Amino acid sequence: RESFIHLCNPHLEKMKEDILYHFALGTGTHDFPALFGDVKFVCVGGSASRMKSFTAYIAEELGLGSPGDDYPNICAGTDRYAMYKVGPVLAVSHGMGIPSISIMLHELIKLLHHAKCSNITLIRIGTSGGIGLEPGSVVITRQSVDATFKPQFEQVILGKSVIRSTNLDDQLAKELMQCSKEINQFNTVIGNTMCTLDFYEGQGRLDGAICLYNEEEKLQYLKEAYDSGVRNIEMESSVFAAMCNLSGVKGAVVCVTLLNRLEGDQISSSHDVLVEYQQRPQKLVGYFIKKRLGKV
Repeated sequence: RESFIHLCNPHLEKMKEDILYHFALGTGTHDFPALFGDVKFVCVGGSASRMKSFTAYIAEELGLGSPGDDYPNICAGTDRYAMYKVGPVLAVSHGMGIPSISIMLHELIKLLHHAKCSNITLIRIGTSGGIGLEPGSVVITRQSVDATFKPQFEQVILGKSVIRSTNLDDQLAKELMQCSKEINQFNTVIGNTMCTLDFYEGQGRLDGAICLYNEEEKLQYLKEAYDSGVRNIEMESSVFAAMCNLSGVKGAVVCVTLLNRLEGDQISSSHDVLVEYQQRPQKLVGYFIKKRLGKV
């Protein structure tokens, strides 16, 4: 059964044209069904270069490209986000933090709706700080929690606080976990992900420009997070989960941990090690897509 994007905005029906400003795309200037109508998998990540490398990787994995092939940036008319497409896979950068990914998701969800896409799987692939995990472990998010460990995203709309659910698709998480077992290349867990508004104080680091708490207080907080089920920390998953839920899209968050925050705050691994770590979510999601398409 086909499942289409649900838009929670009746005002869009009255618009003659919808300009997706931050993508440099618009329904009056682009044929969305022709450009994007065959998309089934959308992968988003913070870095534009990482999403381009993911596109090249998935193209080879699906037999749709060769080493050295170039993939044009569909959003070349703007420097806000980058977008690449190969076959049924769309890859989009989202920048850093809730405000940046929120803007991107508003326009991405509208794009998928205008393109009449159905049965979309939306996956965030990225990096994170781990809690109680060896660096290089991959965390598949069960639910995103805020800095007080509550599974919710709070946003002020028209001066009022609105609370939205941040649970992610349980079956999709289990499917990804099974894929990791089949790959059997790195440690993978399903756990809660804490989404914060900041990289430094918001995540209890001691190495920011401002820090008015001590190491004991920091460790106590991180251990409380671990005891509540949190296994990693990043800055985008809460609004990602909330918007997937409101739009009827099956979503997942797959992030590699670059360090164990119980042992330090600074990322000290070598460049080559970090590059290999960052490829792990790509490998897992790439295998998942191949399996869904019957190419494993």
